[in-house]
Amino acid sequence: MADHAVYFSDKFVLSRDAFDTTRKAAWIAAALDKDPIPGVRLCSPKSATLADARRVHSENYLRALQTGQSAELASSSKINWDAGVLPMALSACGGMLAAGKAARRDGVAGCLASGFHHAKRDRGDGFCTLNGLAITAHALAEGNRDHILIVDLDAHCGGGTHSLIQNHSRLWQVDVSGVPYDDYAPGERCLKETVTDARHYLKTVWRCLQQAEAEWPLFALCLYNAGMDIHQDCKIGGLAGMDEFIITLREEMVFQWCGERGIPIAYALAGGYTGGKMTRERLVNLHRLTINCAASIENQIEKIEIAANN
Repeated sequence: MADHAVYFSDKFVLSRDAFDTTRKAAWIAAALDKDPIPGVRLCSPKSATLADARRVHSENYLRALQTGQSAELASSSKINWDAGVLPMALSACGGMLAAGKAARRDGVAGCLASGFHHAKRDRGDGFCTLNGLAITAHALAEGNRDHILIVDLDAHCGGGTHSLIQNHSRLWQVDVSGVPYDDYAPGERCLKETVTDARHYLKTVWRCLQQAEAEWPLFALCLYNAGMDIHQDCKIGGLAGMDEFIITLREEMVFQWCGERGIPIAYALAGGYTGGKMTRERLVNLHRLTINCAASIENQIEKIEIAANN
């Protein structure tokens, strides 16, 4: 079985603001070096370009990220601005774009970056500087008639992503959150739910996926925003009763749903924050659940293909 590509660059952590969103990709990469996951190959992506970012972000906002002026706009993501913030964000978006292209080719790929889904056209928000999900979706939908699905299972709503894809006829969104931060009114190509009881979480995710399959077109690609901040011990977003077991079942569900339908899937490691009971090691291990499930479903896909060809 060929290893699936997982993208990481040291530029993902260029910002001097030492917050989980600007640091944890390096923690996860280090853990993969020390304790590799079979079927996973770390790759270095090219950074996205300003032209890529202009697909969804305003010139005024990008100029603020380049110059630091105005300071309020340049730090609107809540990450303190410095000269490394824009290169960091472009590199992370490049990782997601590379993962989307690799998934189309190989079936599964990932990006260790987070900090995408709250960023709007003209500002950042919620520790998200540039919206790598929207940039990737727009780029890969351009010039063809493929439909792309974004599945967002971060603890918080993906209002930024919704605002950037809602007018594109081939971009669709499933958004199941636990906290109504960055809430929005969904359009016709969006299924949005906020779950306040962990006992209903998996059923809600499954119902949304099934509804998407029943009502929407066949998808050429799924971009999966795999948030771990839904875990009960995460202070920013945690939902009581959401433990490692439920999250593992969620990951298996998403990857198996895509795999059984032949939908390539590219994943990003979205929200997840240290503090209190959530140590760095625990957070890294939670994100490794996503990578493990991706590697597992890739193995299942290959077995299906071998059986079909015999």
